[in-house]
Amino acid sequence: MGLGYLTTIGTLVCIYAILAISLNIISGYAGQASLGHAAFFGIGAYASALLTLKLGIGFWVAAPLAMMAAGAIGAVVGVISLRIKGDFLAVTTIGINFVIVTVFEYSDFFGGAYGIMGIQYPTLFGVKISKGYYLLMCLGFVGLCALFSLLVSKSWLGLALEAIRENEAAAEASGINCAKFKIIAFAFGCAWAGLAGVLFAHFMRFITPNDFAFPISITIVAMMVVGGIGTLRGPILGALLMAALPELLRPLANYRLLFYGGLIVLMTRFQPQGLFGDKAFILRMLLGRGPRSMRHSGD
Repeated sequence: MGLGYLTTIGTLVCIYAILAISLNIISGYAGQASLGHAAFFGIGAYASALLTLKLGIGFWVAAPLAMMAAGAIGAVVGVISLRIKGDFLAVTTIGINFVIVTVFEYSDFFGGAYGIMGIQYPTLFGVKISKGYYLLMCLGFVGLCALFSLLVSKSWLGLALEAIRENEAAAEASGINCAKFKIIAFAFGCAWAGLAGVLFAHFMRFITPNDFAFPISITIVAMMVVGGIGTLRGPILGALLMAALPELLRPLANYRLLFYGGLIVLMTRFQPQGLFGDKAFILRMLLGRGPRSMRHSGD
């Protein structure tokens, strides 16, 4: 494996880590079912591509604007989540994913099925960033996203989201404005997904609607569930693990979606904490503690 290949894989792992962390804010912290997260990934990518190519706006200005666009549409989905819950919300988010991809595919403004090409690498102080520095930049954004997620989990917002996840009716009875916090969770999670789209678009320099189709949403969910939903380390380690699987499963490329779906079902049934979540068997092995000792320790 050449250095360029490893740099490419590392950059994509960083982008998927941001996506998994962002979805974890919605599904892990707030407990809201979202199976169409790739839609906001695409919104960020297309928004940045159009802002830089058609309006001539620089990367460093286009990126926050694209995040705001994805976050605003995510907030709309949050409003929708106030009326529907559970399986119905999951189906609705899937539908949103298909609608967004269809708009990209059949609108000439978004380049149609051919997508958008010619997207430029960002520049810093007038100098074009190389692939190696782009990877470092993506690592920095992963760190920022992880720090933001950590701060959310330790704040009053995180406590409110946890209460909503555990028992929304009890949270509402306790005086928590569930509607407001659910909208905030969707807005924040989708905004970070938009940033992942920005990084993807400017790294690949060519995007098509298929880059943000429903199978990508399933991949993001798989990363979060396999790693450990509701934790910070889970989505990051899940992204690292699941990004390596396509290389190991290259002969089964046509069945990748089937594999991811089956993996989600198996993890949900036999290891709902994920491989690296709280009280997961891998952590028990690494810490040298069995279920009994963990119960006595109060973990």
